[in-house]
Amino acid sequence: MLTTSLWNLGLALVVLTADPDVLKQGVSDPAKADADFAIQGEYTGTIVWNGCYRPVGLQVVALGEGKFGGRVYPGGLPGNGFQGGSTSVLDGHRHGNGVVVHGDGLQFQLQSGLAVTATDSSGRHIGYLQPMHRYSLMTGARPPAGAVILFDGRDTSKLKNAKVTNGLLQIGAETVDSYRDFYLHAEFKTPYMPHAKGQARGNSGFYLQKRYEVQVLDSFGLESQFNDAAALYRFKAPDLNMSFPPLSWQTYDIDFTAARFDDAGKRTQKARITVRHNGVVVQNNLELENKTGGGSQEGPNALPILFQNHGNAVEFRNIWLLDRSQTPAPASCCTPVIRCR
Repeated sequence: MLTTSLWNLGLALVVLTADPDVLKQGVSDPAKADADFAIQGEYTGTIVWNGCYRPVGLQVVALGEGKFGGRVYPGGLPGNGFQGGSTSVLDGHRHGNGVVVHGDGLQFQLQSGLAVTATDSSGRHIGYLQPMHRYSLMTGARPPAGAVILFDGRDTSKLKNAKVTNGLLQIGAETVDSYRDFYLHAEFKTPYMPHAKGQARGNSGFYLQKRYEVQVLDSFGLESQFNDAAALYRFKAPDLNMSFPPLSWQTYDIDFTAARFDDAGKRTQKARITVRHNGVVVQNNLELENKTGGGSQEGPNALPILFQNHGNAVEFRNIWLLDRSQTPAPASCCTPVIRCR
């Protein structure tokens, strides 16, 4: 579902200083980020942990002003080795030319573009981790025959309130047409907002039928809650937090079946949804009890899809939809194909 590669060192080169006010608003350009952005990210390797050699994944999160959080995943990163269960939570800060994060008897020393040195609580060296850059195998997925192209970087005729900057769709648009049952592919990028917390950190969402929100948020490195990325907002957290770091392109592939109503307006069947975040199923044929959050009330009429405007600079690209009331989704549309960069 995912692929990984060694981090391209050229991508990690950012300016050493950045405007604090710009950072607090969020940046979409790595060149406008701070030095902490080059440290934030994912790392994998093998360490001696509890007396055994163990593969682990490490996620490091920039929290502003030289502060960092982190999480260690036994087995590897989510979607690449981690099978669920407990994780170790870290915190840290800048130390000299690098960053140190620690917790649960582990300590990691990081410098931009270099291997991470791992030590135990006594300072004994226990291994190295390599910086990694992952991308979803659904990135750039081509629409199958019969698909409705909602946004291809140019044409916005299938959208209203559409604003496009440098070929990317901005928040606040919605589909011109309404859809009942569909398969939706979309790619999105959250801004880098190290000072922001919780729902103020790269917030947007896909409001299906303007009723049910699949949350968009910078939830990288967090333990997922019911209002984090890929959650059905305030209804159910994702089964796995598949969030990539901010400024990484991510994918949602959503298979949605609308609720059914009889002639008297009584609901006879609940809506159902499957969500793949970066190619990994995180909501599996979930039955929806009702509309979510501030969504419109449930009803028999189809409604448009809304790309929520929550005031954060989330951007979108490559959005297409299979209207299953018109064209049944082929099995291949839901199975990622390995793609090479």
